[in-house]
Amino acid sequence: MKARLALVCLTTAVLFSLLACSSSAAPKELSVDIASSGKEVTLAAGGMLTVTLESNITTGYSWNENANIGDKTVMQQTNHKYQPPATPIPGAGGKEVWTFKALKAGQSTISMEYRRPFEPTAAPAKTFSLTLVVQ
Repeated sequence: MKARLALVCLTTAVLFSLLACSSSAAPKELSVDIASSGKEVTLAAGGMLTVTLESNITTGYSWNENANIGDKTVMQQTNHKYQPPATPIPGAGGKEVWTFKALKAGQSTISMEYRRPFEPTAAPAKTFSLTLVVQ
């Protein structure tokens, strides 16, 4: 009887452990915006990260086309595009969207600045940074 109870307890413990591991698994796809700036996010190796930031190129401001990546062996930028506003109103802003691929387990950072390229010494109007933990 004690052996059977021990077996039931052990089986229950193993099942709860497996359930806990599966619920905390890193996502394969993740999308972030300016609200995630300064934060740390987790992504599975081989996964894709999308960063979407508001942008209004009609003001002369834009984000870096190529993000500053801390460790390029952990992640790489795969795309950058500008999405114009849904309604074509003069002066309306759109969005800039970057995609990154998590190459292997490790940690890296992404940073970008929103500035006018023709004012290289001026402080950026906005900044974005993110720490990515790849599992």
